[in-house]
Order: sequence, then structure tokens, then C-alpha cells
Amino acid sequence: MADRFYVTTPIYYVNDVPHIGHAYTTVACDALARYQRAAGREVFFLTGTDEHGQKVEKSAAERGERSIDLADRVVTRFQHLWEVLDISLSRFVRTTEPAHRAAVEELFRRVKANGDIYLGAYEDWYCTPCETFWTESQLMEGNCPDCNRPTEKLKEASYFFRMSKYQDALLAHIEAHPEFIQPVSRRNEILSFVREGLRDLSISRTTFSWGIPVPDDPEHVLYVWFDALTNYLTGVGFPGDPETYGRFWPCDVHVIGKDILRFHAVYWPTFLLSAGVPLPKTVFAHGWWTVEGKKMSKSLGNVVDPEAMAEAYGVDAFRYFVLREVPFGLDGDFSRDALVHRINSDLANDLGNLVSRVLAMLGKYRDGVVPRVSSFGHEGADEELREKLAAVRGEVAQAMGELAFHKALTAVWSFIGLVNKYVDTTAPWTLAKEPEQAGRLDQVLYNMCEALRCVGLLVFPFLPGTGTEIWRRLGMERPAAEGLLEELAHWGGITPGLQTERGESLFPRIEAS
Repeated sequence: MADRFYVTTPIYYVNDVPHIGHAYTTVACDALARYQRAAGREVFFLTGTDEHGQKVEKSAAERGERSIDLADRVVTRFQHLWEVLDISLSRFVRTTEPAHRAAVEELFRRVKANGDIYLGAYEDWYCTPCETFWTESQLMEGNCPDCNRPTEKLKEASYFFRMSKYQDALLAHIEAHPEFIQPVSRRNEILSFVREGLRDLSISRTTFSWGIPVPDDPEHVLYVWFDALTNYLTGVGFPGDPETYGRFWPCDVHVIGKDILRFHAVYWPTFLLSAGVPLPKTVFAHGWWTVEGKKMSKSLGNVVDPEAMAEAYGVDAFRYFVLREVPFGLDGDFSRDALVHRINSDLANDLGNLVSRVLAMLGKYRDGVVPRVSSFGHEGADEELREKLAAVRGEVAQAMGELAFHKALTAVWSFIGLVNKYVDTTAPWTLAKEPEQAGRLDQVLYNMCEALRCVGLLVFPFLPGTGTEIWRRLGMERPAAEGLLEELAHWGGITPGLQTERGESLFPRIEAS
């Protein structure tokens, strides 16, 4: 098992307002990063903002401000949201920073030195909102096939990248590495696209100036995708910090929305092939969210504000919902009713109630102190608990390897369900009435505390605040963030004599409005 792991979100366009789509990708990457840290790996987790391009330049001009001032002002929206959602990022990259410009220029020089850049003229149908050129045959009734907005015919001098040269190499790589594009439906989509033939790609513009100038020809600005995609190299020190770059590149997984798959699974790898840079191991494209069955749009006024959701329902409740509700890779639908149902059922009834029951009984029967035991018990319920933990640990590992967050959480909740059953089956309240059962009561109470320790560790990557709080209430000597999954391999990790604290309900039920 590699001891390092590098995961990225896309960099988000600074002209956007953060919404559930941005939060979904970033929370998923955060859960993955936290899980890999708990698995003992050194993790680099990158996110950031894409701050160049015609849309930013136009918006700034309309407001009478410089493009960089607009970027500086609105980038804080994303930085603030990641703090609110408890995102454990390693680095926040901005495409306006000097280190990124150096990385883009170096990549351009390598590609050019390989003979893969030439000057020509570009003429096609351009969609300004998507910053994408389309051929006549790709248009949908004259409109952009991605956003359905009008396009305009543009012709300008442009530098081109010989993408066509790398069609066979890219195809061979995709076919030889099934894990390169996930899920399978997206892999098939890209295979079909590449087999239809790759055209050379225009990688510069002269119609606006807000961007990174083409080296040795400042009349041209590098096209947004050549600029933006390079952030994944910038983030780990390319080219100025070879030690960090050498430790973390190639990236283990780029997590993206399905709308930008082609740029990541065709453009990006061909740039890298030309530059002689190793390709990322996996590009994983997840689905989109609708809201109450309708597409999110500003005009409908149904854009979900993640910060408002976190404030209203709790950060961990929001994180849990987006990771559990929908298989990662498929489209999903957001509704407050579904969110409230998950909170009341899974979080309040199952998890919150379990924590309250265990710590209340420990307080009642043993003054809140984890009892000392000579054995963990050998009754069927005791054995079942230990066997279930071992099984769940494996199920979670497999699910996280597939980025199947919903499966990982389903497995964790199956353990939570069994712990609740264990409480009912062993009935500490009955044992407490029989003095001769004091030893058995100690075993049961210890096992329940040990199960909570394991639950705290299992939920931590997904619900970091909750995992942290469970360990704190158990009186653990260190925070859950320092816990390692290998500690689940042996039953008995909680130290006898710890003073626990019942505390308030972790997830109060929400009454349906």
C-alpha cells in the first residue's frame, strides 16, 4: 500500500456563487482525504479557484474594478465555506498566484519544445459562458450543447496544441488502465469520444487580456483549460519544489463533476503526454444535483446554499446527507424533507440515541467510568459485535477504494444498528438489578464503550465533528483526528478508568414543518 495519497477537487470558477455542487465535490474529497489519513497515509488534499478568463474580465469591467480586485474579493466566498464545512485541505491554489503562472509557463515550454504547439487561425462557434468553441455539427439548434445559450462565430489568431497526435496514445492508456476514468459509464463515454477522432486544440486567445500571457508572445493569453488544469501540478510544487512534487505526483484521483469530464480525461492527459509528465491515476466524475426534482438555476431561485443548510441543520448532518443519499457517480435530488428524514432516522434515532443510551447507563451504573474487565465476554452477542466490526472495517475499505461513500456509510450504520441491538439484547438495566451479575454488567458496559470508540473512528472521515465529540465524551486521551483505522483490528482499545460525559443529544430530532 502506497504511503502517500493525493486528491483534488476541480478549481471552482471565482465568478460563481458557491452552491451544493461545489460543496458535494469538496465534502467527498474531504471524506476521502480524512479516510486515507486514518489509514496511515500522508495525504495532500488540493482545492482552489480558477480566476482568469473572459467572464471575470467582463464582470470586473461592469463593476468598474480591476479583474484581480474582483478575484480577491470573491475568492473568500469559497475559502469561508470550506472552513464552515470543516474541510481539511492541504493547500488552496489560486490561478492568479505567481507559483501557478510559473507552472503554466513551464508546462507550455515543455509541450512547445516537443513540437506540439503551432500558430494558426481559429474559426468556430464560441460560447462565452462556457468559454468553449464548438463546431457547427456540435451545436444544438445553433446553441451551445452544454448550456443551451446562444453562440457566436469567431475567428482569431491562435496557438494550437497537436492533440490529434496523442489520440492513439490516449486510447491505449484508457484501454490499458480501466481505473483511469470512473465510473464505467464515463469511461465508455470518453472512449467513444476519442475513437471519433481528436482535433488539434486552440490554446490561446487574443480577444481578452485577463489571463497568463503565452510565453514569448504576450499578445496571446493562454486558454482557460491549459491554465486551469495545470493547478494540479502547481498545488504540489511543480516545477519549483521537486521534493513535494516527487512525493505526491502522479495524483491518485481528480474528483470532478461530469460536465468537465472531457477536459480532464482528454485535454489534460494529452497535455501531460506531450510534456512528458506522468498521468493521474484516476479521474472520477460524479453526477449532478437537482432540487426538489428540478434543475438548479438562479432564475428558479432554487440554488441550494450549503452554508445556509449547515447553519440550519448542522455541518455534519449536511455532510452525511450528500454522501449517503446518492451513489457517488449518479445524479441525485436534494430536498429538505429527505434531509430531515435522514437526520431523524439515521442520525438522531440510530447514532445519537445510541451515544445517549450508552453514556447514560454508564453514568447510572458506574458513575460514568469505563469499567475494568478480565475478559470481553464470550456470549453470542459479544462475539457477534467483534465479528461485525471486522467485517465492517473491510467493507468500508473496499467502498472507499471505489469512492462509494454511500456504501461505506451503509456499512458503518450496519455496525451502529448492531450495537443498538447489543444494548437491547444484553439489557444492562436488568443486569444492574442482580448483584451477582456485576461482572457481566461490567463486560457489557465496557463493550458498549468500546463500540462507541470504534463508531467515533468509523464516522470521523464523514462526520468529523461528530467523531471528535464521541471521543471527547468517552474521555479518550487524544482526539479522533489522531485515530488510525488499524486500531479497529483489536477489540479493547478503550482504556478502563476513563471518565465519560453524557452531554446533550448529538442530533436532536427535527419536527416536520
